[in-house]
Amino acid sequence: MRYDLLVIGGGSGGVRAARIAANHGARVALVEQYRMGGTCVIRGCVPKKLMVYASRFAQEFEEAAGFGWTLGERRFDWAQLKARRDAEVARIEAIYRSNLLKAGVTLFDARAVLQDAHTVRLSDGSTLAADTILVATGGWPDAGPPVPGQELAIDSNGFFELAQQPRRVVVQGAGYIALELACVLRLLGSEVTVVLRAAQILRGFDEELRTHLAQELASVGIRFLAGHSITRIEHAGTASDADAFGALAVHMEHAGGTEVLEADCVLRALGRKPNTQGLGLEALGVVLDAAGAVVVDAHSRSSVPSVYAVGDVTNRVNLTPMAIREGHAFADSVFGKTPRVVDHTLVPSAVFTTPELGTVGLTEEQALQQYPQLDVYRTVFRPMKATLSGHTSKVFFKLLVDRVSDRVLGFHAVGPDTGEMAQLVGVTLQLGATKAAFDATLAVHPTAAEELVTLRTPAVRHNL
Repeated sequence: MRYDLLVIGGGSGGVRAARIAANHGARVALVEQYRMGGTCVIRGCVPKKLMVYASRFAQEFEEAAGFGWTLGERRFDWAQLKARRDAEVARIEAIYRSNLLKAGVTLFDARAVLQDAHTVRLSDGSTLAADTILVATGGWPDAGPPVPGQELAIDSNGFFELAQQPRRVVVQGAGYIALELACVLRLLGSEVTVVLRAAQILRGFDEELRTHLAQELASVGIRFLAGHSITRIEHAGTASDADAFGALAVHMEHAGGTEVLEADCVLRALGRKPNTQGLGLEALGVVLDAAGAVVVDAHSRSSVPSVYAVGDVTNRVNLTPMAIREGHAFADSVFGKTPRVVDHTLVPSAVFTTPELGTVGLTEEQALQQYPQLDVYRTVFRPMKATLSGHTSKVFFKLLVDRVSDRVLGFHAVGPDTGEMAQLVGVTLQLGATKAAFDATLAVHPTAAEELVTLRTPAVRHNL
């Protein structure tokens, strides 16, 4: 049987594309070599957020005393959390598979390699043919430059396989994955050191936002070693948790010389790269960029007319909601006779550290390049809850406004539920909201979010 569409990859983008194309009447097959749901469901957003929830209870227990609560002995069971988390992941995966089958998509549990512009060969030796092929294989942890002993470390995938909690952890990396997992481990009681080559965390985010979050994370006990590079990992002579981990010696170099840390676990979270290796794309003539991503046009079409790509494998905006939107737009355009182009410019996002970070729109640095008359509204305050709990954390809010048009260009925040706020502020920015519209909106009191509609005086007035 020849299919109208053959999707390689059962992650968010591929699943959405397959279902929508099938709803449009296309004959669709989907090939997935591992588990349905992709990075987000299996070893990313979903299991990570469940771990974040678990870690935050530790802080909640501490703060409860300020509100009159007396708690008994507390004990955290990593194995129990892992079992319940994995069961939830399996439940969601089953829903993904069921929804595909209900839509009429034929599933193949195998690895696919492109043989020509319309044919793929599966790992069992069989072949499938289709008029259109969609590559939606996502991303994979980047191993970074080779380091002696790197096989002794784990990556972000390996984090979700840990059967027990390591007591001492070295996290290499300064992106959102590294910081989120570092926070989970720290709040659950591990000693955590973050090693980063750069001077600051979260490259690409607003500078003030980065600085504030780094201070907050340091205040909960995460140790940062900026300007450090890991040069070697080897077994050490002692073990802190003999039943689970052998001690590791982590050798580092920095401007001042060298240093060695002892740890039970080294987590290398150095970002992700497009998962294109071994798919046969280059042999077919599909153009890849320097990072290995599939180069596509606005309609997600590659250099080979019958081959498309969506999601992280294209390295455009590597977020699950964007992969879903790209997959949906592809199916509507190719099979629904409704051409749609996805806007990649306004992207609300959150970093689920504790405290979490929410952001949407331009950073101050980006805004100044386009809007020289820029007003910066900023506030840093102690949240109401902290007045009784005694917690030292402070909330940070920032709005960027073009003084000429009065349009709000960016929102950046650190504090409880700021990811939720970024989603809603994203709606207002999509509608082109002005600062006057924010000012005219009645505050919800007492909330942290009311600060967004009560900021009256710019902290900085740029006039380049």
